[in-house]
Order: sequence, then C-alpha cells, then structure tokens
Amino acid sequence: MTATVSMRAAYGAALLELGKVRTDVVVLSADVANSDFSSMFGEAFPDRFLNVGIAEPCLVDVAVGLASTGLVPFANTFAFLLATRAVEAIRTHCCYGGAPVKLMGAYAGLSDSFDGPTHHAITDIAIMRSLPGMTIVSPADATAVTKLLPAVCDWPGPVYVRLNRNEVPVLFDDGYAPEIGKAMVHRAGVDVTLVGTGIMVGRCLDAATTLAEHGIDARVLEIHTIKPLDVGAVLAAAIETGALVTAEEHSVVGGLGGAVAEAVGGSIPVPVERVGLADTFATSGPYLELLDHVGLSVDSIVSAALKAVAAKSRAGGRRA
Repeated sequence: MTATVSMRAAYGAALLELGKVRTDVVVLSADVANSDFSSMFGEAFPDRFLNVGIAEPCLVDVAVGLASTGLVPFANTFAFLLATRAVEAIRTHCCYGGAPVKLMGAYAGLSDSFDGPTHHAITDIAIMRSLPGMTIVSPADATAVTKLLPAVCDWPGPVYVRLNRNEVPVLFDDGYAPEIGKAMVHRAGVDVTLVGTGIMVGRCLDAATTLAEHGIDARVLEIHTIKPLDVGAVLAAAIETGALVTAEEHSVVGGLGGAVAEAVGGSIPVPVERVGLADTFATSGPYLELLDHVGLSVDSIVSAALKAVAAKSRAGGRRA
C-alpha cells in the first residue's frame, strides 16, 4: 500500500526548516495557523510571525509592506480566500509592484471537502494565471512541498502555491529535484501524454498503468509550475505522442487544461482532453469520494486518454 503524508504537515515542517536558514523569511497568517501548520514557524520564531486576523486583503498588504523592507513574506490563508477576497490587493499591490510575496493557498482544490462549495478552491488557478507577473506552483505530494519551498522563497516576484489539506500518496523520494518552470517526465510513453498537476499526478500514474493493459503507452508529465508553463515540454509531448490529456483539481475553465491548449493550439494542434470539474460547483463529502464524484477519478483519466488516442487515429496520427 502506498504511504500517505499530509501536505500541510509537510509544509509546516518545511517552513520551519526554511526559517532556520533564512532569517529574512517572515510568516503571516489570516488566523489559520493551526489549520495550515504555519503555527510551527510561529512557535519557533514568534518575532517573525504575525497573525493579522480574518482580514485577507490586509494580509496581502502587510506582506507587501514587509517585502518592501527586504524581507521575504509567506502569507497564509485558505486558497479560495486568496483568489476571492484578497485578489484586488494581490493584483494591485503585489503583482503590479512585483513584490516577492509568497501566497500560500491552504486547503486548495476540493480538499476542504466537508465545508462545501463556498470553501472549495476550483477557480483559483484561472484567476491567478490571469494576473501579470504571477507564478503558480502546485506540488503533487509532501516531498514536492519540501523540495519546492526553498525555490519558492528564492523566486523573484509573487508566487501562489496550492497546498492540499489531506494526507496524499507519497509519489517521490528524496532524489526528486524539481525546478520552478520545468516540467518533469515521470513515465515515458509514445501514444498519449497525461499532463497532471497537484494530486492528480498520482492519478495520472495510476491511469498510465491501466492504459498499458489496453496496449496504450502513456507518458506522464508533471506540471508543478502552471505559470510560467514549460511550453517546450508540452510541445515536445504533443509532437512525440500526438495526443494530450490534462488532469487538475480545478475547473476545466482557465486552469492547466486551458494553459496547455493555448500552448499547442497555435503551433502543434493535437487532440487535448481536459479532466477537471465541468464548469460546476461540487457538493460536500469525503474527499476521495468527492474527487471521483466530480470526474477526477483514475477511470476519468483513462477514458479521456482513450478518447484522445481515438481522435489522433482519426486525424492520421502524429509521432516523431
């Protein structure tokens, strides 16, 4: 059985370790420190921790002010609140000025499953992707959180990071070495490419195993940086496999699927099937069951891949 580790626990531990080596790191919370485990940093470094209360635009504005003094602020609240209540401050004060504020979106996607659609973050990628100068990072597991956090800290300008609430499968070992802006191939294949982000990377890997039973050789491409998108890796996958399936814990509108379609549409037009929420709100319920219910299951990825391969075949196929 695959081990599972809480992404928020990994984040709390990684943030604490970052604070030990980077004295310029400061952490802010909109009264969610016990939920996202940023409290671990606050307990160790109380002089570098600030709870602004339930005031998300103020969270961003205070972080921007601290950034102007040369500090690197990590601003923590729930993902849906960063992409709704705080978005004006993020656009005008964070992105317009290029402030190196790290926006840590806890409980991203459907991971706050029992609190229902008001607390689900299913449009945040689309919103953040539209902001000039914003970088978007979506780790796939706890190891990815740990490995990516120092790079997020060093990255110039604002960064939005999606963090899952729940225990998720551990996909990578300590040899995992992600770079912001660089996609990673985790399984070779020539018939179709499964392009996943966040927790859907694990489901893409499972789908590739199932597809192999159908005689389909699927590549799995992890996109941990949705913006800037590694267009080169996406185009290479389009040329070499001739069909793409995107998988994300987000609406099919404006997220990873949209970014990939934009990348290939102008130069390498191939079938692109998008696995995500079908422009709808979700209900509430147990997390894993909810993912399957809204069409984010392994079977959904397999079905999309079969459809994409069939469309490629009808068009005459494409392979380098």
